[in-house]
Amino acid sequence: MTAYEAFEGIYKKAPAYTAFTPYRVCPIGAHSDHQLGKITGFAIDKGIHVAYGPKENGVIEIQSLQFDKRAQWHVEATPKTKENDWADHLRGATIALYKRYPLRRGLCAVFDGELPIGGLSSSAAVIITYLSALCKMNGISLSPEELIAVSKEAENKYVGVSCGKLDQSCEVYCKKNHLLYMDMQDDSYELIPQSKNMKPYKFAIFFSGLERSLAGSAFNMRVDECRSAAYALKAYAGMEYGKFEETNLRDVPVEVFREHGDKLPENWRKRAEHWYTEFDRVQKGAEAWRNGDIEAYGKLSFESGYSSIHNWETGSPELIKLYEIMTETTGIYGGRFSGAGFKGCCLGIIDPAYEESIIEKVSREYLKAFPHLEGKYSVHICESADGVKL
Repeated sequence: MTAYEAFEGIYKKAPAYTAFTPYRVCPIGAHSDHQLGKITGFAIDKGIHVAYGPKENGVIEIQSLQFDKRAQWHVEATPKTKENDWADHLRGATIALYKRYPLRRGLCAVFDGELPIGGLSSSAAVIITYLSALCKMNGISLSPEELIAVSKEAENKYVGVSCGKLDQSCEVYCKKNHLLYMDMQDDSYELIPQSKNMKPYKFAIFFSGLERSLAGSAFNMRVDECRSAAYALKAYAGMEYGKFEETNLRDVPVEVFREHGDKLPENWRKRAEHWYTEFDRVQKGAEAWRNGDIEAYGKLSFESGYSSIHNWETGSPELIKLYEIMTETTGIYGGRFSGAGFKGCCLGIIDPAYEESIIEKVSREYLKAFPHLEGKYSVHICESADGVKL
């Protein structure tokens, strides 16, 4: 059943509008944005759909085909604290938008996600889709920068996830067959077109069968460990430092880390090691893409995945196994966890000529290791896509 069909069944009429936001993948540049690093990313041709219509009384009434609970509140009286369900992201988005613009009309809506939840920026995609609908209902036109800022504020301040702007930026700025290369320090970005000489590629999403929430994980701890490393490195080097929450590794030259990094607690050193090496991988990856070298770009993505396991120290046994199988599978240029490594997907950049053999091998070896996930594990082949249409 689609969101459109579900809306018709619930409200006994067709929805007035529909909207779509793509998911994103980030082959190189993970765990970098919240420290003002650089990222590369793509939007993909799967994402979040919504069917919706107006509610003149200002009530928000939303439900999802992926969750049982329906949520309801008023645009001028959104609960100030989260209720620990899927709609918290949208409550936070309502509050963040209301701070900037008057809201009078509400909406009734049905959401549907095309792929299993976990590691594809589904939360950011849901927020952006919702905001596009709520803005339409209230005659609000957000710039891309505003949309990203409102979406990020909902996750940071309401849901409590210390994420950066990677997810939202990919979903807003990306263009089909282009690589988004973005510097999170000043929000400058480049869309690098696919070279005519580049070998064919697609994205394979290997869903492990696991679903977890970032907010309940060690994600925020990793961000704090990076800030702690940056703060300490500044002190060791005699650099000026201000508020802890405004400190980022981007403030600290890599030479300072190389000189003083061995003085850091091991966990802080490892997080910083990942960040600095990922910064270098992103720059090399952008050049590889510019030169049409998908194999070099893929190799850097595999290296990013290795660093996430050994320096960032994330990844369940299931995700680590998927990553290891990918590194040993013919036809996969590269890949890593999709997302922070606390959720359920691995991303593979694949040669389409090997699509069937890749699916067969990865599935066979993964389910041999985790037979209890039969029926939950799945594979999805995707292509690059344009970002959200505002």
